[in-house]
Amino acid sequence: MAAGKRESLGRGLGALLGGESAAATAASAAAEGGKATRTLPIEFLHPGRYQPRRTIGEEQVRDLAASIREKGVLQPILVRRHPTIADAYEIIAGERRWRASQLAQLHEVPVIIKDLNDQETLEIALIENLQRENLSPLDESEGYARLMEEFAYTQEALAKSLGKSRSHVANMMRLLNLPEAVKELLDGGAISTGHARALLAASDPAALAREVVKKGLNVRQTEKLVGKAEKGGVSAAAAKPAAQAKDTDTLALERDLGNMLGLKVDIRFTGKGGSLTIHYNNLEQLDDVLHRLSHGAHGHATGSQEGSDGE
Repeated sequence: MAAGKRESLGRGLGALLGGESAAATAASAAAEGGKATRTLPIEFLHPGRYQPRRTIGEEQVRDLAASIREKGVLQPILVRRHPTIADAYEIIAGERRWRASQLAQLHEVPVIIKDLNDQETLEIALIENLQRENLSPLDESEGYARLMEEFAYTQEALAKSLGKSRSHVANMMRLLNLPEAVKELLDGGAISTGHARALLAASDPAALAREVVKKGLNVRQTEKLVGKAEKGGVSAAAAKPAAQAKDTDTLALERDLGNMLGLKVDIRFTGKGGSLTIHYNNLEQLDDVLHRLSHGAHGHATGSQEGSDGE
């Protein structure tokens, strides 16, 4: 995607969803072949393949349907021509409005039709939900991962495109490493994103998560619980110098890299810099690490390591 278009996506959806003046909208529609708001039969619309939200709450849809019955659909649904179904349209942003309109028994809905490729479609769907601040942490994380996996984004480029910090993107994506039991607690609201981030540093996040919920611990208390569990108790923790203590993000990053490489990883910060140590037991493991770091340029005598958590 061109840099200008990517930056425009990062600024949001104002120009796409009604932020322009009426005159500007009319002029834009004329220039783009009549892409102003219009109505379409509701059956012409289909759910988007790039919808970042895994679940849409039934209660929210019912509440929205009640509002639509009274006031109509106030914000048009953003769509593109369906890539595989003739005379049909794929929803980019507004699937909940579409479902609520069905429940309200509308026959037509207002739409804005845009000519977008798959990458732009996923970006806008993700941005739209992020700007509404009603996307779950795991939905947000999976949206980031999908943009990186399917469209070869780096974390830095993705953060810039979406108007987020690189550290925010990195921290959110780490949530995908949590066990399913912990993800369910996060999805259900039993624990917060802060709790989940603290649990990433634990050897057994699921067990500690259950304890956190049972005791009603806050995030700070959860961090202390994880630290105590990982250091073998209070006495072992007290025996370590305070300067050597690592925060939860560092411990989580060590765990992520260790899982990816299948080896023990140690990260230490010293002022503005620091060191990254990868522990290996034999030359085959060293050869595998060099092969990964050089993206295959380094000769790999032993073949790829099976069973690792690849990129």
